Amino acid sequence: MQEGSYLSSAGHEKLSKELEQLKTVKRRALSKAIGEARAHGDISENAEYDAAKEAQGLNEKRISELENKLAASQIIDEEQMSSDEVLVGATVQLADIKSGREITYTLVAEEEADYSKGMISVSSPVGSGLLNHKEGDTVEIKVPAGVLKYKVLKISR
Repeated sequence: MQEGSYLSSAGHEKLSKELEQLKTVKRRALSKAIGEARAHGDISENAEYDAAKEAQGLNEKRISELENKLAASQIIDEEQMSSDEVLVGATVQLADIKSGREITYTLVAEEEADYSKGMISVSSPVGSGLLNHKEGDTVEIKVPAGVLKYKVLKISR
């Protein structure tokens, strides 16, 4: 996540809980696994020890990533945001100009994206293509498969 990134309060809470779990429960479990593997004798040829140390390194890396993301992010106050244009946290109802099909997306931070729930990242091609558009706008978005054309029907928070 880049400096000045935004998270919803739910996204911030989710990452905070993950961080707490990694720092407490998982750290203790990995420390115990390293101790048990060390007790098996020579650590120079101990696959259990090597695996536990690698898992510990990955855990510490994720902890560092989460701490940096949380420190660099701002929590979106959806109550204070205008629904005049597409911004992070907006729910956007679109009409696919080619097919006429209606689609609804909510623009969220990368960490909160879940396409199956209609939550797309603002850094995705569609998410970034929709940013700052208003109701009634026709939007052309370049994606790997070609160009998508949408009409913005409704913006809500």
